[in-house]
Amino acid sequence: MKNLNPLFLLMIFAFCSTGYAQSEKEVDSLNSLFENQKSISGKVSVLSDIFDFYLYKNTKKSKQYAERVLSLSTKENYETGIITGNFLNGNYYLTTKENDSAIYYYEKTLAYAKKYNSNLMVASAMANISVIEGEKGNYIKAIKLMDSVAKINLKENDFLNYGVTINNRAYHYYEQGDYLKAMEGYLEAIRVLDTIDRDIYRRADVYRNISKLNAKQNSFEQALEYLFKALEIYKKTDDNLFEAYTLNDIGNTYHFLENHEEAIKYYEKSIQLSKVHDIKDNLVNTYGNLADTYKDQKRYLLALENFNKQQDYLVYDQSFLNRVVGLNQIGETYWLMSDYPNALKTLNTSIKLCDSLNINDELKSALEQRSLVYEKMGNYIKALSDRKRVGSLSDSIYNIEKSKQIEKLQISYETEKKETELAFKAKTIENLNQEVEISNLRNGLYAGGMFTFIAVSGLLYFGFKQRIKKNRTEREKQEAIYKQEIEFKKKELATQTLHLVQKNTFIQELKDNLEKIKRSPELFKVEFRRLVMLLKKESAEDKDWEVFKSYFTEVHNNFDHKIKEVYPDITEKEMRLASFLRMNLSTKEIASMLNVLPESVLKSKYRLKKKLVLDKDTDLNHFLNAL
Repeated sequence: MKNLNPLFLLMIFAFCSTGYAQSEKEVDSLNSLFENQKSISGKVSVLSDIFDFYLYKNTKKSKQYAERVLSLSTKENYETGIITGNFLNGNYYLTTKENDSAIYYYEKTLAYAKKYNSNLMVASAMANISVIEGEKGNYIKAIKLMDSVAKINLKENDFLNYGVTINNRAYHYYEQGDYLKAMEGYLEAIRVLDTIDRDIYRRADVYRNISKLNAKQNSFEQALEYLFKALEIYKKTDDNLFEAYTLNDIGNTYHFLENHEEAIKYYEKSIQLSKVHDIKDNLVNTYGNLADTYKDQKRYLLALENFNKQQDYLVYDQSFLNRVVGLNQIGETYWLMSDYPNALKTLNTSIKLCDSLNINDELKSALEQRSLVYEKMGNYIKALSDRKRVGSLSDSIYNIEKSKQIEKLQISYETEKKETELAFKAKTIENLNQEVEISNLRNGLYAGGMFTFIAVSGLLYFGFKQRIKKNRTEREKQEAIYKQEIEFKKKELATQTLHLVQKNTFIQELKDNLEKIKRSPELFKVEFRRLVMLLKKESAEDKDWEVFKSYFTEVHNNFDHKIKEVYPDITEKEMRLASFLRMNLSTKEIASMLNVLPESVLKSKYRLKKKLVLDKDTDLNHFLNAL
């Protein structure tokens, strides 16, 4: 079963126009007002208001108003309008998820805004670039951009956008996994936005982000509370796009609570609203989530019907990843229905697409599912072939992920190193300037008398002594940071070495069994099923687990003893889960290693948290990492 797509989106930065139209009737009035405008500034202002109105209600239509602002302003050489037109085009492309085009227009906005000294628009462009950097996973850069934007907001007394900035920065912390800073940021954003009467949908954006954080901590009831707050505001402001997204979010939350009937009710509401307003990306996600719920209820025909509707809308989706995920789901549903020919046909299509596009994660899922289909059809040779390929892909995916983690650590280390060097240079310059001042002061003191010289020299000596002490302390702190980083890299290396040891042990055992079959072909049928089970459970073998535990204990400072002090009755299965969580593996990675569904991992995490007697505000991963 795939992970539900919660569609919690980071909102784009607000552009402060003169007003926000609330109905089509007001848009008609604005169009009439536009015709009566004589000044270029008035025309640009009205067109911007109309763009704001349509951006989330009829996104495609909003584009023509962004283009009109830009063409009209360029023709009249109106500087403010040129900045605004580029920014509105960027907002359109950000909303439609065409990030390369969005960056192009935001960088043009930034260039013109700096040229014409428009601080507010510098802040707006930087904020939206930060959003895109966050989506790419460049969280350090994204957070620094948001910090710069917040300073400009406060300088300009722009408290609405200051609240939006704090919310967006908190979202970057959430994506980075720093949930404490994320929640602090969300609450600060709400405190700011609660004091502002206009653009109240911005509060709803924060409520949705808080609900996502609650859901991450398995506090689903609390997540629902914030989602319903957000929904009420989106309805009040006629924000159809985010009303549809929030209805889908509510359905997902009920799904996780296993209240399937309520989940279905809200999915259907989301689909109905999305159809009226042609919100195709939400239709793709909600049909998939609805089908998933029907599949959990074993209502397979309804599940297939909705998975196929999802595929119909995926014609408009540029993401082939979504298409193959859907095909894998359809293949699994046919398998659950024992319709093996259709399951095989669907999975073959998915595998062909994955191979051509190098989508390894979903290729692995499709191959695993197809091997089960082949097994049911009695084609054990092809089933074994798919299983072998899954093992090969697992190694490849593992190495790619580790490379990404190491690269991210290296970038973070290099950034901190450069900052330290810059700080050191600044300190050196400051010391040189102080030495010049001291030299000048010394000359004056000679003229002023010996007593004054002695007194001031004593003070200078004391000051130098304190500075030396301070510098030594700073140097020791920096050395401690470097030592921690070196220790962390050693632990990473040990973990990777452990993985290789496990794999080599497994491969040798597999080769021995295959040689046995080769020597005695009559044993093939007897031994085949055992080989399949060996492949399925490779990562959970007791022998490998004991090896893993010994390495893990050395690398992670007697983790098993520490957790047993908290929970003496912990089972071996729970210890495995806790160990994988301590290694910061994702739910999907853990599910793959334990050969279970991701939902089973989520439930096991919830049960483990209860057994450890952790309150709902304590994050399980954070607790385990602190042991």
